[in-house]
Amino acid sequence: MGSSFQTTDFTPVCSFVREYAEREPLRLHMPGHKGRGKMEALDLTEIQGLPNLYPATGIVRRSEEIAAELFGAGRTVFSAEGSSLCIRAMLALVKMRAERRGKKPVVLAGRNAHRSFLTGAALLGIQVRWIRGEELLTCRPTPPELEKLIREMAEPPEAVYLTSPDYLGNRADIRGLAGVCRARGIPFLVDNAHGAYLRFCREDLHPLSLGADLTCDSAHKTLPVLTGGAYLHISRDADPFFAAQAERCMALFASTSPSWLILQSLDRTNGVLAGDYAKKIAAFGERVSGLKEGLAAQGFALRGEEPMKITLAPRNYGYTGEELAGLLRREDIECEFSDPDYLVMMVTPETGEEGLRRLERALKSVPRRRPLEEKRPEMPEPCPAIPLHQAMMAPAEEVPAEKSLGRVLADPCVSCPPAVPILLAGEKISRQAIDCFRYYGVERLLCVKED
Repeated sequence: MGSSFQTTDFTPVCSFVREYAEREPLRLHMPGHKGRGKMEALDLTEIQGLPNLYPATGIVRRSEEIAAELFGAGRTVFSAEGSSLCIRAMLALVKMRAERRGKKPVVLAGRNAHRSFLTGAALLGIQVRWIRGEELLTCRPTPPELEKLIREMAEPPEAVYLTSPDYLGNRADIRGLAGVCRARGIPFLVDNAHGAYLRFCREDLHPLSLGADLTCDSAHKTLPVLTGGAYLHISRDADPFFAAQAERCMALFASTSPSWLILQSLDRTNGVLAGDYAKKIAAFGERVSGLKEGLAAQGFALRGEEPMKITLAPRNYGYTGEELAGLLRREDIECEFSDPDYLVMMVTPETGEEGLRRLERALKSVPRRRPLEEKRPEMPEPCPAIPLHQAMMAPAEEVPAEKSLGRVLADPCVSCPPAVPILLAGEKISRQAIDCFRYYGVERLLCVKED
């Protein structure tokens, strides 16, 4: 995807650091390694010409502006602490906006929210109304369902928050859901941690382009970025309050010593995205689509629509996800995630044609077996006992899952991998929940301490 910028330097931060390192100055500043080493030479702190991250000025702000142009955002803010930081900042923005309007900070959120959403909501005192998923591991409300949920609330929520794509690669109807929120003047927030690359597909599938007001992208998950590199994107059509206060809310939770290696990686990726990355995504996406079709013809069941994620449900092929992951590991292929039901594999153009062929050969060599009987337990009905923040701040003790009946969970979430929790903090543990714990290998729980 091209850019309208009249510049040849899409990587101002990298250019500054490289020139500084090549001068080999006497470093009488942090970090303590003093630039000794190949990687260390590029690891800096805030010095003359390299400003603070929050608020960003100079070349850092310039790099963020380039990223915003590439993603079609009104404002983009860098994170060196993943989408976790961005999610907490989004919640802080919602809280600040609500209180300035004299409203209670209530968020209507999909139950498959990331752990950082739960901890952020607890710390900020945000009330959460949960949207349950239509499937065991997925939460994709339709626009009419969202409309109904909003109508049923005593007052409209201060924001709607969803995760899309989810861990299995399922995508929600972001355009339709955004329309529901826009018609009611409700900010629409999307955790797009797994979908930064969606902006550069042949059809632009990024939530920001489909109508979301705020999104977070874990750039490191799907772009050539070091772990921890992420973006907070604010739509051009969003309430101007969000862009004005974004850095302030990021700074509430962020380290004052961000990794400049990570920030350089984000900066460097501006140049990658401004080049022929869209063409690479298109070409590689066709190859991945062909691989998926071949796996389906072989007999594997696939899940999800995300272009760069291959999710198998191999029980019909005679294997648990964990067993299949073990077979691939023998071929020195390490997957993203496995559990009794699914195997998740994440690919990017950096995987390369040979990488896909290697995966294809390995999966084709797996002999088909008798299908495994479906024994996955039903998810329990949530039974709230005390508020989320109260449960997380209460004295707690570790309890064997098998002996937890009737106790109240203190941990933010006990996940039903990947991502949809069996229970959330403040909910009472039922027999059905214990059956789920057993199935997913959860042996010990953090429960509210009883008097």
